[in-house]
Amino acid sequence: MERVYLDFNATTPVDPAVLDAMLPYFSAEFGNAASIHTPGQQARAAVETAREQVAALIAARPQEIVFTSGGTESDNHAIFGVVGQAFLPVSSSTNVKSRPHLITSFVEHEAVLNACQALEKQGVDVTYLPVDQDGLIDLENLRGALRPETVLITIMHANNELGTVQPLEQIGSIAKEADVYLHTDAVQSAGKIPIDVNQFLLDLLSLSGHKLYAPKGIGALYIRGGTRLRQLLYGGHHQRGFRPGTENVAGIVGFGKAAEIARNSLANDARRLGALRNQLEHGLLHRVPHSRINGGHAPRTPNTANLVFPGVEGEALLIALDLKGLACSTGAACSSGAVEPSHVLTAIGMSAEDARASLRFSLGRHTTQADIDFALRVVPAAVEQLRELSPTYRA
Repeated sequence: MERVYLDFNATTPVDPAVLDAMLPYFSAEFGNAASIHTPGQQARAAVETAREQVAALIAARPQEIVFTSGGTESDNHAIFGVVGQAFLPVSSSTNVKSRPHLITSFVEHEAVLNACQALEKQGVDVTYLPVDQDGLIDLENLRGALRPETVLITIMHANNELGTVQPLEQIGSIAKEADVYLHTDAVQSAGKIPIDVNQFLLDLLSLSGHKLYAPKGIGALYIRGGTRLRQLLYGGHHQRGFRPGTENVAGIVGFGKAAEIARNSLANDARRLGALRNQLEHGLLHRVPHSRINGGHAPRTPNTANLVFPGVEGEALLIALDLKGLACSTGAACSSGAVEPSHVLTAIGMSAEDARASLRFSLGRHTTQADIDFALRVVPAAVEQLRELSPTYRA
């Protein structure tokens, strides 16, 4: 059976060039990057080359890149690190602690939202900004949420479900004026749209390898020089003490190669995938009555389409499409199986019923015209079949 994969926001296959770069570090080049002998220093050189490659993708300095296990760890390190540094005794002579405040939004990834909720239980104040119908925050709301106690703003760059892109440059200016740290989860934007940490005035940025055709289990946190973070892990002095533990050399090398490929192919990939995404959206809107694009009026990553198909259950449609050979998603892969509708879609004002009737299609480097043609054949047929079975849908 023909199979088409349109769920690249969930994960990507390892690029063959990435795999080739990694393979020696599973066997012949197995040295510990912390060892001073020749095998160890060869591994160290490979890690530092990868650090340069990842830094170049976001216009950072290599020494500002700390490798992690993925986006979730990077988000947690940024949030708990900043707030933990602030949540300290005001002076050495008193046990009175400051009560820090941070700002985020209702449409963040669970790695950010759950970290913020955990901090609330520890007495930290958190402001959750609402978003408009496209998933964007209001900059005046952000300004109004700032307090003297605010230590961090954490707003994602591109939304994983909608693909909508927040105005980071303006957010960065607001954070800079207020002398507040700014963190962004760039897991879904890196390699798809340009990122410049200096243009955006970012202090912290999270990356994940498996969204970039690198393996799962490797990520990075950009930490601007001078940023004060409380240590979360304790061990050796790896990565300037920010992240102790023996480096995953093979994963790091793969991540570096993937970042290099993404940087070199970004413009061409964006142009090609944007054209295919638009063709998919327009074709579905034409072929499926009453369908609508979610978040379609804001700047978006070029590979992401989220549509609502009223009258169907998204999970049922997802299964029907999978049986026909098409893989897509009802939202974030981390939330699959959740009973509640997508928190992102309800935050943009959608009813629970429409949120449950929505699907995300995310294209990738391997998506072809034939894949789009296949989707345009099977999706309308599956929606029509499910609507015929629905006791409530009326054409």
